[in-house]
Amino acid sequence: MALAEHEALVRLFCERPDLAADLLTRSLRVDLPDYDYAGLESADLTEVTPTERRADSVIAFRRKRPDDEPEPVLAVIVEVQRDRDSDKLWSWPLYLSSLRSRLKCPVMLLVVAPDAAIARWCARPIELGHPGMVLTPLVVGPAEVPVITDAGQVAEDLELAVLSVIHHADTPQGPEILEALLTALHNLDRDQAGMYADMVRAALPGEIWDHLERHLKTETYEYLSDWARDNIAKGKAEGRAEGKAEGRAEGKAEGKAEGKAEGQAEAILTVLSARGIEVSEDISEKIRKCHDLDRLTAWLRAAATVDSSDALLDDIS
Repeated sequence: MALAEHEALVRLFCERPDLAADLLTRSLRVDLPDYDYAGLESADLTEVTPTERRADSVIAFRRKRPDDEPEPVLAVIVEVQRDRDSDKLWSWPLYLSSLRSRLKCPVMLLVVAPDAAIARWCARPIELGHPGMVLTPLVVGPAEVPVITDAGQVAEDLELAVLSVIHHADTPQGPEILEALLTALHNLDRDQAGMYADMVRAALPGEIWDHLERHLKTETYEYLSDWARDNIAKGKAEGRAEGKAEGRAEGKAEGKAEGKAEGQAEAILTVLSARGIEVSEDISEKIRKCHDLDRLTAWLRAAATVDSSDALLDDIS
């Protein structure tokens, strides 16, 4: 599984936890309880067993109370699934029971699967063994994500529009969907537009992006962020570099890995900034200079829940 492609989808729910509610109610027709706000929770679902259990994202929907802390009325575990993984048939029920015990409220499992065949695999009922206990994951695949080709609709729900690009990128409408997104991003400030452009670029496999790139209009292609443009240009330059075929392949692979690391680093800083967490220049530099994708992925997950940037590095060091 490509880490950057996976984490780009996870970031959508970090940016807007209410996206989980939109997908459940609009796409899957699931009734949700009344709530006042949605927020990220710790995704660590480890129990007393020595094996760590960590979901991609956990969102709690809470209702305010006059004389007490807001109470959770529903918790949703969001899992991004880009491939078949038989281990999930065992871990997903554990995730639900662990979170239900911790928050003491109803829980749901929402699986986001951009590939239609994987979505069908994820939607299969999981027999738990006890009579009547069957877990049927709620799955959002291409059939559940709308095709959004109008820039006005994109502006109304940017996160859903990003999902639309990712879920339908390999269809004939893929270029038109991406055009609509990039057109809408042109009306945002540079940093915010760049963040969403980076999400799309990181979430799509290289061959699909290359196909879309060939169909982009010049006026919308320029709306891509500096990070996305620089890494696309870098990949092209390396692909055209003189030398033996083996040398060119190695250079391209190195550039791709470097681009993923840079994207992960910027994603970490974006999540921390969106949560109002200050990041010192020293920590920012340390994150940007790190090229260990596993470490960057762990930092990105932790960025959604830590209380400070110091705690981010301390927890993962």
